[in-house]
Amino acid sequence: MSGIEELCDRLSSYLTEKQIKDVRRAYTFAEQAHEGQYRKSGEPYVTHPLAATNILADMHMDHHCLMACLLHDVIEDTPATKSALQKKFGAAVANLVDGVSKLNKMESSADSHEEQQAENFLKMTLAMSKDIRVILVKLADRLHNMRTLGALESTKRRRIAKETLEIYAPIAQRLGINDMRLEFEDRGFAAYYPMRAERLAAALVNARGRRRDLVLEIQQAIEIRLEREEFNVQVMGREKHLYSIYKKMRDKNIAFKDIMDVFAFRIVVETVDECYRVLGVVHNLFKPVISEFNDYIAIPKANGYQSLHTGLVGMHGVPIEIQIRTKEMDDMANFGIAAHWFYKSQGDSEPTSSRAADWIKGLLEMQQQAGNPLEFIEHVKTDLYPEEIYVFTPKGKIVTLSSGATAVDFAYAVHTDVGNRCVGCKINNRLAALSEQLQSGQMVEIVTAQRAQPHPNWLNFVTTAKARSAIRHDLKNRQKGESLQLGRRLLNKVLSSASISLDEIDKKLIHESLEHYGVDSFEALLEQIGLGDRQASSVAKYLVSEEQSNQLAELHSPIVIDSADDHVISFGGCCLPIPGDPILGHFSSGRGLVIHIDRCKNVASYRKEPESYTPVGWAANVSGEFQAEVWVEVEMFRGVIAELASRINSYNAGIDNISIEERGSTLSVLKLHIRVTDRKHLANIMRRIRLIPAVKHVRRGSNAQTKFKKR
Repeated sequence: MSGIEELCDRLSSYLTEKQIKDVRRAYTFAEQAHEGQYRKSGEPYVTHPLAATNILADMHMDHHCLMACLLHDVIEDTPATKSALQKKFGAAVANLVDGVSKLNKMESSADSHEEQQAENFLKMTLAMSKDIRVILVKLADRLHNMRTLGALESTKRRRIAKETLEIYAPIAQRLGINDMRLEFEDRGFAAYYPMRAERLAAALVNARGRRRDLVLEIQQAIEIRLEREEFNVQVMGREKHLYSIYKKMRDKNIAFKDIMDVFAFRIVVETVDECYRVLGVVHNLFKPVISEFNDYIAIPKANGYQSLHTGLVGMHGVPIEIQIRTKEMDDMANFGIAAHWFYKSQGDSEPTSSRAADWIKGLLEMQQQAGNPLEFIEHVKTDLYPEEIYVFTPKGKIVTLSSGATAVDFAYAVHTDVGNRCVGCKINNRLAALSEQLQSGQMVEIVTAQRAQPHPNWLNFVTTAKARSAIRHDLKNRQKGESLQLGRRLLNKVLSSASISLDEIDKKLIHESLEHYGVDSFEALLEQIGLGDRQASSVAKYLVSEEQSNQLAELHSPIVIDSADDHVISFGGCCLPIPGDPILGHFSSGRGLVIHIDRCKNVASYRKEPESYTPVGWAANVSGEFQAEVWVEVEMFRGVIAELASRINSYNAGIDNISIEERGSTLSVLKLHIRVTDRKHLANIMRRIRLIPAVKHVRRGSNAQTKFKKR
C-alpha cells in the first residue's frame, strides 16, 4: 500500500468520503508540483509533506488542515501561486498554505541569528492570530524535519535543535500538545548534546532492567484493588523522557539515581466523578504524601491540561507518582488544542479552547508594545515555560500566574489598565507589599488610583511577560514625553541668552537643522537633547543667525528638580544624591541628565568638559523617595539586625537591602540601602540608629570612601 493510500485508510475513521477525496486531490497536486525535487536524504520531496500530514492525522485534524499540510511548500518551492490554490482547493486551504509559506520564505533583515529567530517568532504570532492551524502545520513540518535531521551537517543540526528546544517545544507545551513537545525535546536534546543524550539513554536502559519487576508488582497491586472496587480503568506505567530527566538533573542538581527512584503511573477512567473516587482508592492502598497533591481538574493549567496528581509511598517504601484523568483529558494532554477542534459548516475554524486564544491575544498585545522583535521574544520566552500558581480575585475568579509572581503580575493579568493604576494590594484581606510573592490559593485584591503610573522598580520583581512588557511600554512613552519637555527647556534656556525663544525661530532654519542632524522631526531633535544625545548649545547655533550665535551663552540658570520619578533625570548610583545635597547635572547619552553630588569623584572631569554639565538645584518641595547608603559598625548578636530595621521603619523609611560587608570577631560592618525623602530625614534616622547600644559608628556611604577610619 502506498503512502497516500495508508493515510486515506487512517482518515476513514473520522472523515467523510468527500473530505478524503479532497485530501487525495491535494496530494496529487503536491506530488506533481514537487516532481524532480529531492530531500537531502535522497527521497522524493513529496515524502516530507506526506509524513507531516500523517502527524496531523494522528491528532484528528480537519481535512482543510491536512490539505494545507500536503501543499505547505508548493508556493515557496514550485511555480504554484496562492490564487491557483484558491481556485482549485478553496480560500480556506489557500490562506493556510499562504500563512505557512510566509513563515518560511520572508527574507529576514536581522544581522544575527538571535534577531532572525525573534523575527520568525513574531511572524508566527501574527499567523497564529489569524488561524491557529497555521502553527499546527508548522509544528508538524518541524517535527518531521527533526525526525530526519541526520541527513544534515552537524552545525546546521545543532542550530535547528537549539531553535526547536527554545521555541517549538515550548509552543507545543503552551498549546497543550504534550506528545509533540516530548518528541521535540528528546530529539532536540539528542541533536544538540549527542554525547550527553547517548550516556543518559544507556543509563536509562540499565535502570529500566532493574526496575521492571517492581513496576509490574506496583501496577498489578493498583489494578487488582481497582478491579475489586468495580472500576473499568486503564493503568499504565509512565516512561520518563530523556530530556526531562536531564533538565531535572541540571536545574535541581539531582543525581540520576534519585530521579529514577520515583515510579510513575497513569490511570485513565471514564468520568470526572470516577477520577476522585479512584483517588480515594489509591490513597487507601498506599500512604499519600500530603505536599504532593495537585487538583488540575478543578483548576486546569494555563494550556487547558486537566488531571489529578498525587504522590504516594508504595510497597517497599518506594515513592510513587500517579496521574488520574478521563479519556477526554488524556486526549487533551496528548494533543492539546487539536483535541477540542470544531468547525463551522462553511469551514472556518472555531476552537473551543479559549485558553490558547487568550494566550495568542496576549502575544499580540506584547508584540504591539515591544520596541523590536528581540525585546518581544525576551518577554515571550519568560512566558513559555511557566511553573504555575493559582490565585483568586475577590469575586472568586481563578487567575493563573507563573511561580514567583507578585501582586503587580496579578494586576496586569486582570487587565493592563488595572496594572498601570495599581498603588497597593491586599492578600487574604491584609495589606501587603506589591513585591510580595504570591502563593497558590490566596485571594488578591488590587488597590488602584486614577492618576497612578507604573514604577520603574516594578521591573525588579515582576515575573510575567505581560507585566514586564506593559511596564516597559508605559515607561518608554513617559520617557519620550519627558525628554521632549526637558529638551525644549534646555534649548529655550540657551536661546534666551540671545533674547530669542523657540517660537520665534525661522522655519527654514529648523528645516536645515533637521537635515544637518538627520532626524525626521523637530520633536525628535528635542527628544535627543533631553536624552543627552545632543548638546543644546550646539543645536542652538543652527537655529539663529551668525550675529545672534555670538550672543549665545551656556546654561547658567539651574534646572530645578522637583521629583524622584522623572524618567529623563536619573540619580548617580555612585554617590546617591538626595534633596539637600549640593548637586551637579551631567549629560549622558541615552540616559538624559544624571545628577551627582558636586564632590563626587565621577564629576572630577567637570573642568575639562564643562559643556557636558549643567547647574541643577532642588525645588522647595521635592516629591518621592531617594535611595541613600548608610554604613553601620556594630557588635553582632541575635536580633541586632531586627532592631536596626525597627528603628529605621519607625521613621517611615523603607529598607531596600542590608548586607554584611566586614565580619570580625566582635565587630561587623553593615551596609544598608534605605529610602528617604531628604537630608534631614536621613540625619534623623542615623541619629536614631546611634542610640542602639550595640552600634559603635554610623556614617553615610560615599563613592570616595568604603571603610571606617580608625578611631
